[in-house]
Amino acid sequence: MPRNRRREHSMALYEAILELKDLDQCRRFFEDLCAATELETMEQRFDVAELLLDDEVYTEIAKKTSASSATISRVNRMLNFGTGCLPEVIRERKKREAGTPEAASPDGKNDGEVS
Repeated sequence: MPRNRRREHSMALYEAILELKDLDQCRRFFEDLCAATELETMEQRFDVAELLLDDEVYTEIAKKTSASSATISRVNRMLNFGTGCLPEVIRERKKREAGTPEAASPDGKNDGEVS
C-alpha cells in the first residue's frame, strides 16, 4: 500500500482499550504496545493540553513540560479545531479529582444522580 494512502481504521485497538480492567493494566498495555518515546510524546501532549486548558502561557508550559513551542502550538490547534473529545475528557477528569458532584464517574454514571 502506498505510504500516502490512508487505510481504514481498525476498531480492534479501541475495543481492546475499552476492555482494560484498571489503571495498572492500562499502563502495562500501552508499555507493551508503544515505544517509550511514543508514550512520552503522548504523555507530554496530554500534560500540555491540561495546562493550556488551565490558561497557562506557552513559556510556562514549555518550562513545566519541556515541550517545544511547535508541540504546544500543535496541541493548542488540536484543542481548538479537533473533535473536542480530549478537552471534554480532561475537564471531566478534573471534576472527578475535585469531587464535583456533577462529574460523571468512570463507569459513565453521574455521581450525583439519584435513582
